[in-house]
Amino acid sequence: MAERNKKKAEEIETWNFVFPNQSNPYGNMFGGELLAIMDTTAAMAAIRYAEKTVSTASVERVIFKKPIFVGDRIKTVAKVVLVGRTSMMVRTDVFVDKGGEEGDMLSTTAHFTLVAFDEQRVPAEVPELIIETDKEKKQSELAQQIKDHVGRREVRIKEVVEKWK
Repeated sequence: MAERNKKKAEEIETWNFVFPNQSNPYGNMFGGELLAIMDTTAAMAAIRYAEKTVSTASVERVIFKKPIFVGDRIKTVAKVVLVGRTSMMVRTDVFVDKGGEEGDMLSTTAHFTLVAFDEQRVPAEVPELIIETDKEKKQSELAQQIKDHVGRREVRIKEVVEKWK
């Protein structure tokens, strides 16, 4: 079997304004609207890394830490932090731009798993991830813990489904 290429992931950053049609009557941004922005940025990071078409397979560990309001400027940052053979886990963080000395406030974080595809829409191999910094190592370890937890949860769900057939 040929050795896989190795590659360093890069951060992808997007900026958006929050408009009234993206919020509830109280001015808070809808979670679904935010997840759509996060998913798009995660996909861009995965496409850039794999150099292939990708599709979202799952979203894990979504944490809404702080609300986002109409008129806020949001920065979404995504980076591949863990890879499998054909899949990539992308950590995606959203910051509210507070400006001035306040800077950016972390609002939301999630981990998206995306699968790479070839031209025939068959899952395609992705490069191995080069991890160099302590921050990258910690993010990769967290992503692996999330992946392991998801695997255990899926086994338990299958056992319950089988029990009730």
